[in-house]
Formats: sequence, structure tokens, C-alpha cells
Amino acid sequence: MTAHLPAGLGRLPAALQWAIVACLSLATTTPLYMTGFPAALMIGPMLAGIAVALSGGTIRVPKLCFFAVQVVLALMIAATVSQDFVGTFLRDWPLILLVIFSVIAVSTFSGWTIARSGVLPGTTAIWGSSAGAASSMLMMAEAYGADVRLVAFMQYLRVLFVASLATLVAHFSGHQGTVAAHAWFEPVPLLPLAALLAIGILAGLAGQKLRIPAGAFLFPFAIASVLNTSGTVTIVLPQWLLVIAFALLGWNIGLGFTRAILMHARRALLPTVLSILALLCFSGLLAALLVFVLGVDPLTAYLATSPGSLDSVAVIAASSNVDIAFVMTLQTARLILVTFIGPWLARLVANRA
Repeated sequence: MTAHLPAGLGRLPAALQWAIVACLSLATTTPLYMTGFPAALMIGPMLAGIAVALSGGTIRVPKLCFFAVQVVLALMIAATVSQDFVGTFLRDWPLILLVIFSVIAVSTFSGWTIARSGVLPGTTAIWGSSAGAASSMLMMAEAYGADVRLVAFMQYLRVLFVASLATLVAHFSGHQGTVAAHAWFEPVPLLPLAALLAIGILAGLAGQKLRIPAGAFLFPFAIASVLNTSGTVTIVLPQWLLVIAFALLGWNIGLGFTRAILMHARRALLPTVLSILALLCFSGLLAALLVFVLGVDPLTAYLATSPGSLDSVAVIAASSNVDIAFVMTLQTARLILVTFIGPWLARLVANRA
């Protein structure tokens, strides 16, 4: 029996594949960055990762690196928090819950429709359509017996759509997100930085140990936010560290679109795309509701209702002039609710489908 041999870029050594994805990232990121696209430092590497993965590339971002990325992004967002998340939630909780449950309901209905059509098994369709953090949905899907490859395809395809559309909306609505390149290497006090990273890493490890969904992001984010708003610590991260984190996040998303997964999911491609577009349109209507009722900025409302991955939405929010506290309140609350009711919904809808 002949062993399956890698094709395309997969035949090259891993070091050479990384060199190729790095060069492609430079080529895709530079024009986006120069024209002021928010989150260009994530979108460019994501596009490069997709190109390499579809060309047969076999490299993946190591789990340890992705853990570090989540910790850095959590600290970055915590540095921007200027008001109490609980206060934000309590002030407008009826409308916030309405928006969150509406997104969950529509995403669940999309999963039920795909399962009902017979294109995918019930639990796979539900977890693939769930509007939570992609990494958390993958872990939970595996625990409940879904096809993880198909769930990954559906989740990351939605992340790709949401991140790309949100970046375009941010750019063309005048939200420029570029930091001057010379600012990347401005000095930052090393001892406070080391202490801050140590706190973030320990909190991330604790979040994983406690099996908190997206714990490597949410736990450091919660602790650092409290420390920052109380004045206990001042969070200052070097720009070069954020650039690395954005690139690794983009690669982590892009490199997941392998040819094997696309071939495995080809029957589900059209229904998945249609369900994503329907969910994006519905999220746009919910964003319009938030703008009309609460008077928030349109991009803030859109990012708050976007059914994308928590970390990618956080990067786009941090790269734009929006109310990050409001965005993260809705995104975090939805993730918590999906985590608690997701298994029950998956079983219920799979049985009905």
C-alpha cells in the first residue's frame, strides 16, 4: 500500500514553508497597512496563511504560540477598558440580552436548516454554526462527538467573512487603524512588562486549568481589566509584541483552510456560506437597532453583534475608534451563554433535525 505523500508546498521543509508564508504576509500586509485598513496586521497574514494552506502547506501555529497570542491580546484589550463591564451590562441588560439571544437563535436555526437538509450531521451543523469563540466551539464539538474538521471549516470560514467585512466597514467608515512603523520599537520599561506578562501567563494557565471557555483569553482579560481600572497596574505593551501577536493570529486562522478540509467540506460549502451571509445580515439589523435605541457608534454596534471569533473581533475593535468596553461586554456575554446552553441546544436541535 502506497503511503500518502504531501503535495505542493507540503513537500518543502517546515522552515522553508514558514519563510514563504512570512514573505507572502509582507506582500499582503504592506498595501493594507499603508492604506490604513484596521487590523491590517492580522488580515494580511491571514490571507497569506490561506494561500499557503491551499497550496499544500503543512505548517501550523504551535499551541504554545497561540496561547501566548491570546494572553497578549487579552492584556491589550484590558489596557483600553475604562469603565466597568458589569455596569455596562446592567445599564442596558434587557436590550443586550435580546441582541445576544437573537444572534444565538439565528445561528442555531442556520445549523438546524443545514442538518435538516442532510448535508451535515446534526451536532456537527449546530456546533459549526454556533456564534461563539471558534477555538472554544471546536473543543466542545469534539467533546460531544461532532466532526471536528467540518466544525473547524464552518467556524473559521465565518471568522474569515466577519473579520474581512468588519475591516472593510471600519476602513470605509473612516476608522483608520494604522500605527506609525517607527512607533513599533519605542522603548517600554522591561521590569513592569515582565511582571505584566507573568500575570497574564499565570492567569491564562489558570483559565485553562479551570476549563473556562476561551480561558486563555478571558481569564487574563478579566484580571488585567480589574488591575488596570483600579490603578494597581498600568498596562503598556510594546508595539512590536502586538505586531507579532496579530500576525500569529492571522496565520492561525488562515493555515486552517487546508485542501483536505475543503475537500471534506465541499458539500457543505454553499449552505455554510449562505448561512453565514444570512447571519451577517441579521447582525447588521441588530446593530442598527443598537444605534437607534442606544445611540452607539455604528461600527461599535456592528462589532458588538458580529458573530465572529472573540479574539479577531477584539483586534479589529482595538484597531478602530470604537467603544471597546461595549463591544467586549456583548461578545463576552454571548460566549458565556453559548458555552452554558450550547450542549443542550446541540442535543435538542440534532434530535429535532
